Amino acid sequence: MEFWSEISHAIFKWLHIIAGITWIGLLYFFNFINGHLAATYDADSKKKVVPELMPRALYWFRWGAAWTWFTGVILLFVVFYYGGLMPENFTSYTDELGEEVRANMWIHISLLLTFVMVFAYDFFYKSSLGKNTRIATIISFVVTGGFIYLMSCCAGLDYRAYNIHIGAMFGTIMAFNVWFRIWPAQQRIITAIKGGEAPNADDVGLAGLRSKHNTYMSVPLIWTMINAHTTKFSMIEVLGYEINGQVWLLIFVALGWHIVFQLYKHSAKVKGF
Repeated sequence: MEFWSEISHAIFKWLHIIAGITWIGLLYFFNFINGHLAATYDADSKKKVVPELMPRALYWFRWGAAWTWFTGVILLFVVFYYGGLMPENFTSYTDELGEEVRANMWIHISLLLTFVMVFAYDFFYKSSLGKNTRIATIISFVVTGGFIYLMSCCAGLDYRAYNIHIGAMFGTIMAFNVWFRIWPAQQRIITAIKGGEAPNADDVGLAGLRSKHNTYMSVPLIWTMINAHTTKFSMIEVLGYEINGQVWLLIFVALGWHIVFQLYKHSAKVKGF
């Protein structure tokens, strides 16, 4: 059983990385390059280029997202749920004294929230409150911090486990955005442009906003993937103060968002010949 677990771990990690490179590479192409380039098209160029370029790019984009998410979930099961990296009370067991120890319900609540938080996200960003960028960012950061606290302090997940589940939450939201918000909107946009019509402003806004959200989530997501394999940042002393892993994770979420903000600013300054 251990042999097959190691084999599946290697194969699915390989596929996960290939799919992730495809997905995130195209995500950055759309947000840092193509958006600025498309703004330079005249009507004839747009009608010729968009219906040819976008369906091809979006094919690899959405299937890269699907396979990244699918292989990531498989790896969660192989490495964490069946690989012994979850707390002992992940499931009920009998201790050395023969007494039954029940599973910690907070662990299972945390796992459920990892994959259903996407619906709260989608509802929130459809609301009027979600349209205020500053308030929405603060609320998103606070909710992320609250979820980290729930997993680490209530569920008892260790540094590696709560890191990868924050990553899984971001990844689930991102994959949902691709398949259920960006792709349907882009289909309508492409059809309108091909027919020589102006695309619906709501579709343009939705596709652009959710693509931007994915870009902001991608950098912290990559950090959580790295820290699923190390505990270096689980506790580090800085200037005589010990900073725990929960705080470090929040720091790198905020830092990741700031990095993306700066990349957007810089991308607008990059010009063609």
